[in-house]
Amino acid sequence: YRLMSLDRISLNTLDGRVICRLLLGARQHAMLVDPNWQVGGADLVWRRGVYYLHVTQSRETPERQEPDGGTLGVDLGIVNLATDSDGQVFSGTMVHTVRARYHRRRQRLQKVGTKNAKRRLRKNAGKERRFQRDVNHCISKTLVKKAAVSCKALALEDLTGIRARVTVRHEHRYERHSWAFSQLRELITYKAAWAGVSLHLVDPRNTSRTCSTCGHCEKANRRSQAEFLCQRCGFTVNADYNAAINISRKEPYRAAVNQPMASPLAE
Repeated sequence: YRLMSLDRISLNTLDGRVICRLLLGARQHAMLVDPNWQVGGADLVWRRGVYYLHVTQSRETPERQEPDGGTLGVDLGIVNLATDSDGQVFSGTMVHTVRARYHRRRQRLQKVGTKNAKRRLRKNAGKERRFQRDVNHCISKTLVKKAAVSCKALALEDLTGIRARVTVRHEHRYERHSWAFSQLRELITYKAAWAGVSLHLVDPRNTSRTCSTCGHCEKANRRSQAEFLCQRCGFTVNADYNAAINISRKEPYRAAVNQPMASPLAE
C-alpha cells in the first residue's frame, strides 16, 4: 500500500493497483501528520461490508524516569479489577453485571440456533469485547498517570499461567476464564513505556497472606475475599489493599519487562 495523501490510498491487488478514499478520524489524522511517528505496515480488514485499514506506527520510547517517589503496587483481581497501594479501588461490579447479562443472552441464542440468532451472537460478542477493553483502558490510563505524576514506578504481580495453577469450582469457571487480567497488564505495560514510567513484575506468592505491618504470613490471615486480619498483631484492612502494599515492597524479577513500541492507531 502507499499513502498518496491523507484522504487517498493506493492498494496493490491481484487485479492491479486500486486507489481508494481514506476516511480518517481526528485522532488518526493527528497521528499520521506527526513527524515523531513512523508509518509501518498495514492490514486490510473487511468487516460487515466495510473495509478498514489497520495502519501501524512506531517511535522510540522515551527515557524512563528515575522513580524517586517509591513504587506503586497494583493488585489485580476479579471482584476488584485493580487495587493500588494508595488505596484506590477499581471495582469489577459493573463488569461482572454486564458480562453476566451477555452470558445469559448468549445461552438463550445458542439454544435457538437460527441464522438470525447466530448473527446476534456475533454482534453481541463484539460489544462484550469492546466493553471489557474500554474498562481496562480506563484503569490502565489512571494507574500510569498516577505513577507518572507522583514519580513512582509500577509493580504488578506476574500472573502468567494462573489459570493452569489455580482450580475453582464449576460455577466459578466462566468468571475465572473471562477474567481479562492479561489484557489489562498489556495495556499498563505499553502505556507505562509511552509515559516513561518504570514497570516491573513481582512474585505473587503470599502477597495476600502476608501482613503489611508486621510481616507475619499465614493462610488464616485472609479471613475472606475482602477481609484481612493478622493473627499476630491484629492488623485489619481490606485484603486487596494489603496485597497491593506488599507488592509495592517486593523485589522485582531479574528479567526486565519488555517495553513495547506504542501503537496509537490500534486503540
